[in-house]
Formats: sequence, C-alpha cells, structure tokens
Amino acid sequence: MGEIRLENVSKSFGDFQAVNNVSLTIKDGELFSFLGPSGCGKTTILRMIAGFEVPSSGRIFIENQDITDIPPYKRQVNTIFQNYSLFPHMTIFENVAFGLRIKKIAEKEIQNQVFEMLRLVQMFDHKDKYPNQISGGQKQRIAIARALINKPKVLLLDEPVAALDLKLRQRMIIELMNIHDLVGITFIYVTHDQGEAMSVSDRMAIINKGQIVQTGLPDDIYERPNSIFSAYFIGDTNLIPGEVIGIEDDFIEVQTELEQDGERLVLDSSCHAKVDKGAKITLSLRPEKIAISRQKPDVKSDFNIIKGKIEDILYLGTHTQYIVRVGEYRFRVFNQHKRVYFDDMALDWEESVYLFWHDIDSYVIQEQDMSLNGGLNNSE
Repeated sequence: MGEIRLENVSKSFGDFQAVNNVSLTIKDGELFSFLGPSGCGKTTILRMIAGFEVPSSGRIFIENQDITDIPPYKRQVNTIFQNYSLFPHMTIFENVAFGLRIKKIAEKEIQNQVFEMLRLVQMFDHKDKYPNQISGGQKQRIAIARALINKPKVLLLDEPVAALDLKLRQRMIIELMNIHDLVGITFIYVTHDQGEAMSVSDRMAIINKGQIVQTGLPDDIYERPNSIFSAYFIGDTNLIPGEVIGIEDDFIEVQTELEQDGERLVLDSSCHAKVDKGAKITLSLRPEKIAISRQKPDVKSDFNIIKGKIEDILYLGTHTQYIVRVGEYRFRVFNQHKRVYFDDMALDWEESVYLFWHDIDSYVIQEQDMSLNGGLNNSE
C-alpha cells in the first residue's frame, strides 16, 4: 500500500531553510497535491520522498517502513519530471521496457507488460516511434507508462504538464485523473498552478516558506481559507479588514472602513468558526460571489450593499471582470456571461454601481497580517 507519512521533516541548504518541520499523512490511493509559489519548498518535499534529497531532520515512512535513509532505487516510488526524461535513442516500446530489462525479466513477459501499459495510456499504435516523433502530451503518457510498469506504491509528479499549452494541459489533467482511477496507487502532484491543483486533487496542501499553511479538500480550502495567504493564493479574492462589533445567534456584525450611511457588514454566524467581540479579522469575499448593478437592490436583512464606481473593465470571454473603487478599496467583481439582454445597457467606465452579496458569501479569517497580501484592495 502507498500511505506516505512525514514526521517533523525539515531540510536546510546551508543557511537556507527550504522545508521547516512538516508533518503530514497522505492516504493510500489519494491524488494529493502540493501547491505553492516558486521556492516555497514543495519540490524539495517531493525530492525527499523520492530519495533524491535526505532530510536534515525528521522521518519519512511508506506505510510503516521508514524510508528516510533508503536509496532511491530501493524505494517503491517513481518520479515523473517536467521534461519527462525519455531516452531519445530508444523507441517508445524500449523506453517503457527499460525498467523491466534492468530487473532481467523474461523477454516475453516484458512484451506482454509493455503492450498492456501502452494500451492503458493509449499509445500502443506509437510503440515503434522515437520520442522526437511524438507530441508533448504523448511524451507525458510514455513517461507515465514507464513509471507505472515498475508497479510503484507511489507515483510522484513534478510539474508534469507545465511544458504543455493550455488546451493540452487541460486534456492531460483529465487523462492523469483517469489513469489514477484505473491503477489506484498514490499520486503526489507538485504544481504552482492553482487551477491544476484544484481540478486534479482529492486533497491538497498549501505550502509557503517551507511550511504547510493549510491542508484539505480543494473546495474546502477555496471556500474556507484559514489564512490570508491561503485566501489570496487560491483563486481571486477581495480581502476586507475589520473588527467584530456584535455577535447574535444568527449573525456577526463587522465594522470596516467600507461603511456607508452607518451600515455595517453582516455575516451568517453558522458559516464561520467562533469569533469574539472585538476581534480583528479579515473578510475573504470571492469576486464571483458579488452581484453588480447600476440599480440599488431591494434592501434585505441578509444582504450586504455598498456603492462604488467602476474603474476598469476586462472582458475575459466566459465573464467580465470589473474593478470597482469603494473609498480607498478596489474590488474585483466577476460577472458571468449567461445571457445577452439586448434591451439592457452594458455597464461602463466611471459609472456608479452597487455591489451586493449574501451574508453567507464572505468568510472570516482570524488575522490581519497584510504583509502576506501584496496589495489588499487598496489604491496601490
């Protein structure tokens, strides 16, 4: 089985702390992603699991076997790198068969296993070609086949689709998920691309400065970030600092610098962790949760309504992004293109508009460390 357990793992390169006291369990059969910015330590964690780097401290286990000091070739772990590392002088068949030949398996058995694996990745018809005769997406399939044929307990994927164009990247992510479902082993996926991690993962870990910031299901991290870094790094969000000034059975009242006409922002208390009156917090409000209109909506107790002016408009195909200034803050608002109303005038630059959202659509983060958020909705 392929459960991976990291216990207080750290890695230093001279004075640089690449990974700092990471403890984590990755379940057998999961497709688990490490997501973070460049230089955050995610690839170093992958390399320590593979055996290419040795932890400065801490232990790594597959199931209950301590593999910390076991060399890479003795671990039941295979790695797929960004450049695929195929042998250019070997055919596709020979590339996939390479690991089995090292093990001195009988030639007939090698042929049977290679053919089976090539059919799995839909590359059987290309078995006699060389790597320079196939596309980037096909090379990735061959790299996967070559890794899987050795029957590893864990497959490590280091930015596996980064070199592909957008359309092919999206298609290969789906194929990776399908292959994972077919073979059923543990996949560990490293990427800096939030969209990839969100779409491919059973669970994921957000890494920053060598530490795990948050671990969980992709939708849980997106909807309920536990820190400003998580909220800002996963998708787009509007971050609003404030102070809790009232707590009732059904709602939390928050004072911010956005109040207009004495209004306060109201949150549904059932959607948030417990907060105390007087707490300094930050609200995370996703751009797609906000409605925008030149007409003020009917006042409802469970709506938050603020007024601003459109500062910029970006047409993005599936939706339009509006940049709306409210006082010193700039809000990002996504307006989905669902239907065209020919009798409705499109919103324009410098137009006054109302932004409104339901009280369940913003989320409380119990910190106000603005240093993690390069711009925080301000006028910069």
